[in-house]
Amino acid sequence: AGSTGSIPATADLLDVIARMDGGAVVLPGLDVSLSENDWQAVDESHPQYGFKQLLRRFKLSPDAVLPWPCASKGAFCAHDAQFYAHKTRFLTEVMRPASTTHAWRSIEPIDRSAVEGLTQINCPAPREEAEVISLIMREALTVDERTCALVTPDRALAERVSMELKRWHIDIDDSAGRPLHKTPPGAFLRLTAMMVTEDFAPVPTLAVCKHPLAAAGLDIAAFRKLTRRAEIKILRGPRPPAGLDGLASLTQGLDEGAQAVETWIAQLKKCCAPFAAIMERDSASISELLNAHMAAAESLATTDDTPGPLRLWAEEAGDAASAFIAELAQHCEVLPPISPHEYPAVLDALMSARVVRPRFGKHPRLHILGPLEARLQRFDVLILAGLNEGTWPADAEADPWMSRPMRKKFGLPSPERRIGLAAHDIAQALCGPRVVMTRSVKVDGTPTVPSRWLMRLDRAVAAAELTEAFRDEAGDWLPWARELTEPDADVCGPISPPAPTPPLEARPRQLSVTAIETWMRDPYSIYARHILKLRPIDPLDQDVSAADYGSLVHDALCKFIKANPSGPLPGDALPQLLKIGHDVFQEGALRPGVLAFWEPRFERIAEWFVRTEEMRRQEPSRSYVETSGEMTLQGPAGPFKLTGKADRIDRSTDGRITIIDYKTGTPPSSEEVIAGFSPQLPLEAAMIAADGFADVPKGTLEALSFWHLHGRGEGGKEFTVDGDADAMAAEARKGLTELIAKFDDPGTAYEARPNPAYAPVYSDYGHLARVKEWAAGEDEA
Repeated sequence: AGSTGSIPATADLLDVIARMDGGAVVLPGLDVSLSENDWQAVDESHPQYGFKQLLRRFKLSPDAVLPWPCASKGAFCAHDAQFYAHKTRFLTEVMRPASTTHAWRSIEPIDRSAVEGLTQINCPAPREEAEVISLIMREALTVDERTCALVTPDRALAERVSMELKRWHIDIDDSAGRPLHKTPPGAFLRLTAMMVTEDFAPVPTLAVCKHPLAAAGLDIAAFRKLTRRAEIKILRGPRPPAGLDGLASLTQGLDEGAQAVETWIAQLKKCCAPFAAIMERDSASISELLNAHMAAAESLATTDDTPGPLRLWAEEAGDAASAFIAELAQHCEVLPPISPHEYPAVLDALMSARVVRPRFGKHPRLHILGPLEARLQRFDVLILAGLNEGTWPADAEADPWMSRPMRKKFGLPSPERRIGLAAHDIAQALCGPRVVMTRSVKVDGTPTVPSRWLMRLDRAVAAAELTEAFRDEAGDWLPWARELTEPDADVCGPISPPAPTPPLEARPRQLSVTAIETWMRDPYSIYARHILKLRPIDPLDQDVSAADYGSLVHDALCKFIKANPSGPLPGDALPQLLKIGHDVFQEGALRPGVLAFWEPRFERIAEWFVRTEEMRRQEPSRSYVETSGEMTLQGPAGPFKLTGKADRIDRSTDGRITIIDYKTGTPPSSEEVIAGFSPQLPLEAAMIAADGFADVPKGTLEALSFWHLHGRGEGGKEFTVDGDADAMAAEARKGLTELIAKFDDPGTAYEARPNPAYAPVYSDYGHLARVKEWAAGEDEA
C-alpha cells in the first residue's frame, strides 16, 4: 500500500503480489478520470507518471483498477463523496499534462466547493512565512482533537517555525531531526578541533570559551569572566601571535588584568597542551587525534564541581555524540594517517550525516514533516510551505556523468522524474479537508519564482471561474502575524533624535582640533566619547583599514621630513623615502596581500611627493612635522583648552607660514572649510596666531593647504583653500568661542547629526544614537 513502484525491483514485487490469491496492491491517488488522450500525454513531471509506468508493466489500463471500497456510513458520508468528487476533478485540471492545457479554454464549470478549504498565502520573506505558519498551527489547537502538520522540504523554514511556536511555549520537533553538528555537544567538539588546529586564533578560541559547555576546570561564570577580560586585553585588534605561548607573550605589556589573562591562558594550556602538541607533527593517525581531542574536550567541559564527561555526553544530543565518537573510535583504524590540520574537515564530513531525534516530548497534535514522511498521513489542517521553484520542487540538476539520452538508453529515469514524484505528493496533499499553501516572495532579498504548481493552480482557478471563491478562503493571516511583532500603537509615534543635556560639570573642557569638527557635525559623538567615556572595541582579526593606511603614510612622510627638515633634498631622496615607507609598512605587520595592494600606491605617492618637495624647496624654508600645540579660550563656564598636532607647518626664511595637512582620503572642499564644518586647518592657523605652537617661530600666515595622497595616476595633488588665511583663522577662533558659549548653556543638547547635509560619513556612535530609526526621511525634511 502506498508505493508507486518507482524502483524497478519494487515494481516487479508489486506485480507478483497483485497476481497472488488474496494479494492486493493499493495505488494512492491514481486518477482514473483522465481521458485516453490525457493519459498518453502524461510525462515524467506529471504526478500520474509513476502509475503509468507501473500499469504498463502490469499490462493494465487505468479503468481496470478497482476503486477502494468505502463505507456508506461514518465520516465519509455522501456529502463527503460529492465534495471530494468536485475536488478531484479540479485537481485533475490543475495537474493536466502540459501538452493538453489548451483544454482550460473550454473547461466545464466546477462547483465552488472544489476550492473550499484551499488557502494560498504569499509572504514577503521567510520570517513572515514562519510567523504565519506558526499562527495557523497555534489556531489549530483551539479546536479539540484537531491535528495540524507542516510539510516542507525547506529545513531552515521548518526550524524557524519550531522556534516561532515557542512564543506560546509549544515544543514541536522536526521529523528530519537535528544535525548532530548543530547540537551543543556536536558544535563544541567541532569548535575545539578548529581552535587547536588554527593555533588558538581569536575567533575559534572565543567561540569555544563562550560556549555553554566551556569551563576549563573553573566555575562557569568565573571562566566566562576571564574570557571576556582576555578578549578585551589581547584578542581584539590585529591577530595576536599564534599559539598559547604567543598569547602569553602579550600579557607582559598589560598594565592591569595581566593576572586574570595569565590564569585564563594557563587553564587552556592545561586542557589542550597534548592535543596542541600533535598539531606540530607532519602526520598522525585518526585514533591519536581522536583520543587527544576527546581528552581536551572533556577537560574543557569540566567545572569546579562536575566532571567534563557528565556534562559533555548528557541528554539525547550528548548520547548521540557519544555513540558517534565510540563508533568512530572503533573503526578509525581503517583510515590512513593524515595531516593533523585536516582533522577538523574529516570530523565535519563524518559528523554531518548524523542526526539527533528526540525520543520523547513530541507534540501529540502538531507535526513538522518532510514530503516523504507526510505520504499516506491525514491531518485536519495541512500546511504546504516553501512552494518556490528550486525549493519545492527542487531544481532538476543535470547528471555530471550521464546525459539524458544516455540515462534513457541505460533505462535510468531522467532528473525530471523527481519532479513527478514531488507533484504526486502535492496532488495527494491538496485533497485534504483544509490545506494552506505558503511561499516567500523574496528570500535573502532576492525575488523568487512561485512553484509551478501554484502557477497551475492560479490558471485553473481562473479557467474554472473560481477566483472569487478562492479569494474568499485566503483569510487575514498576514496582518494577524504582523501584529504579533508590531509594538502597540501608543509607542509607534515618530521617533525623535537623541538630545541629551548633561550638566555643565560633566561637559568637556578640552578637545582637539579634529574633535571640534565632530562637535560641529555630530555633537552626540562628543557626548558618547567624552562624557559617557565610551570607546569602540576593536574587531577580531582586524584588517588594516584605509585609516590605518593613512597613518602609515603620515608616519613615513614624517620620518622623511624629520631627516630632511630644510634645504635641498639629497640625490637619493626617492630611494630613501621608499625605504622608509617599506620599513614603516613592515613594522605595521601588514600581511603580504595588504602589502601587495598598498605598497604600489605608496610608490606613486613617494614619486609625486619628492617632485613636489623639490619644487617647494627652491625657496628656502624649514618644515616642522607632527608638532603639538594648544590654545586656551574663555567661555561662560570657564577656560576651554584646544589642543592639536599639525601634520606639517612650513616656514620660509622671511616668516611666511603654510599649514599642510596630508589626506589619503578625500579632502574637504573650500566651501566646507570656510563654512566651519571642516575647521581643522583654520583652528591650527588660529593657534599659530596665538603662539600656540612652541616649536614654530612667529610668522605671517600665508596659506592653508591639503595634500591629497590618493596613490593613483600621478600619486597626489596639492589643494590650497581659497581665501585669506588670517581671516579664516580669526573666523575660526570666533566660531569656536561661540560654540563653547553655546554648549556652556545647560539647555544646549548634544544632538545627533543636527545638519544632515554635513553629517559625518561614518561614526562609531551612530548605532547608539539609533540614527536609522529616525533619519529615514531626513533627505526630504
